Amino acid sequence: MLIGVVAITQFVQVFTRYVLQTPVMGLEEATVFPSLWLYMLGAANASRENSQIRANVLEIFIHSERGHARLGILTEIVSLVICGWLIRWAWDFLRYSWRTWRESATLYWPTFYADAALIIGLVLVFVFTLRTLLDHVQTLRQPVEVTHG
Repeated sequence: MLIGVVAITQFVQVFTRYVLQTPVMGLEEATVFPSLWLYMLGAANASRENSQIRANVLEIFIHSERGHARLGILTEIVSLVICGWLIRWAWDFLRYSWRTWRESATLYWPTFYADAALIIGLVLVFVFTLRTLLDHVQTLRQPVEVTHG
C-alpha cells in the first residue's frame, strides 16, 4: 500500500510539474513520510528474509558448513553491535522529536510519525539479525557428519 501511495504521488508531482507547469505544493514533503516507512520496513524485511546485499568474499575461501556458520556468527555479532548502537541513537532522536514536536515546513505535519519509522525499523532489524545469529549457533551445535571413503 505504501509503495502505491509513493508511486501515485510521484506520478502526480511529475505530471503537474512538467505537463501542467504547476507543481503541487507540499506533495514532495508528504511523500517523505511513507518513503521513510518504506525504507525502514524494507530493511527489516531484507533482514527477516536474510536477503541483504552482502560482499561475501570470505565465504569463497571457506569450504565447510561449520566454517560458514562461524563466519555467520561473527558477522551477525558485529551487525548486532552496530544495530544496537544505531538503536540507541534513534531512541535519543525519537525522544528529541517527541519533546520538540517538530513540524514539517509546508504542511505542518508532526515529523514524529516519520521519525518513529527509524527506531521501529532498527528494532525489527535487530530482532531478525538475532534470529539469524541463533540459526548459525544451531548449525554449529549439530553433530559433525563423518564420511568414510
